[in-house]
Order: sequence, then structure tokens, then C-alpha cells
Amino acid sequence: MAGPGPGTPLSELRYAVVDVETTGGSYGRGHRMTEIAIYEVRCGVVEDQYRSLVNPGRTIPRHIAALTGISDDMVSSAPFFDHIAADVLKRLEGRIFVAHNARFDWGWVSRQLAEAIGEVPDVECLCTVQMARRLIPRLRHRHLDAVTRHFGIDVADRHRAHGDALATARVLIRLLDEAIRQGLSDLHAPRSFLRKRGRRSRPRQGQQLSCLGATPDTD
Repeated sequence: MAGPGPGTPLSELRYAVVDVETTGGSYGRGHRMTEIAIYEVRCGVVEDQYRSLVNPGRTIPRHIAALTGISDDMVSSAPFFDHIAADVLKRLEGRIFVAHNARFDWGWVSRQLAEAIGEVPDVECLCTVQMARRLIPRLRHRHLDAVTRHFGIDVADRHRAHGDALATARVLIRLLDEAIRQGLSDLHAPRSFLRKRGRRSRPRQGQQLSCLGATPDTD
């Protein structure tokens, strides 16, 4: 599915706002996803949601279970990522991939899609960490708690994929309003703005993604 053109107004774009939880280590060391949530945003409104626990096929470390509240018992009957990969792909195609620290979430989603079905969507993404850094330079910290606090956004179920993704979707809406106020009216404008002022991000081999300003900041 073809993505939007660079001149498409920001208000008309479709955004897939994503958050994932994992077993805590690196993909290369066998760690895997435990939860994924995707919220679609369009015209300043959260239009749809998708959420699923994911069976990682391995034990969740205690400190990760304590942080996320996701236990081995909770994921024992959850689907493996292979079983939900087609749904995830469908919800990403033709949309702008958005996450708070997009490099992290895209890294997990792209790798698990490639492993499960051998297909990764050709999408662009926006990182709300970097958007906040550039659009609200007076904001000292850009982690999710700081940005939601700045905008007065309540966060339910922090460190769960659905809670963090919904909070990020609401942050995105506010940041898009700010971008438009600053004269960044279409996809081309924030792309140039973030790349000019931020570090250019180079996707890893096999990732079909232009991460606009994605950085390794924590969420």
C-alpha cells in the first residue's frame, strides 16, 4: 500500500501510534515482545485501537515483570507474534509510524514482522521524543512522563503498551497542532525541520523506514 505524498497536509495523514513491551533484553539475545498496542490517529482524533499480549516463548525477568505488570501467567495463553503479525502489518501499511522513541519500537516491530512473515512495511515514522525536542525547546525533559505532564495529559497503565500508546497518541495530536502553528503544514515540512536541526537517523540494514529524528532516548 502506497504511503502519503510529501505534500499531504498533516491533518489528513493517518498515523499508527505504536508501543511495545518486551522481555527486556536485545532481540539478538533471544528476547521477544510481550505486548503491542496500535492507535490510529487522523484529523486530530484517535479513531481505532488494537492491543494484544504476546507470548514471548521465554520467561519474563522479574524486574521487567515488576515494571510492566506483565507476568508469565498472563502471556502463557496469549498468541505468539506469528499469529498476530498479519493484523499488525495491516494496521501499519499506508500510515505514518509514530512512537515515543521510534527507533526502539520500530526496531522490535520490524524484526518480529520480518521473522514471522518475511515482510516489513515501507513506511515513514515520526518520533514524538524528537518532535517535542524541536517544537518545544523550552521543555527540559522529553520522556513520556514529562511530555504528558507538560500537556496535562493523564496516563493510565504506564509501562503497559496500551497505556503508553494512547498517551503517545494524545501527545502526537498536541504536537501536530504545535507543528501547524509553527508553519509546518505538511509531511515535507517536519521532515526537513527535524533532519535539519536534529541528527540524521540511519535505519539499520533491512529496515525500510525513514525515522524522522528518531533517537535512543528512553520513554
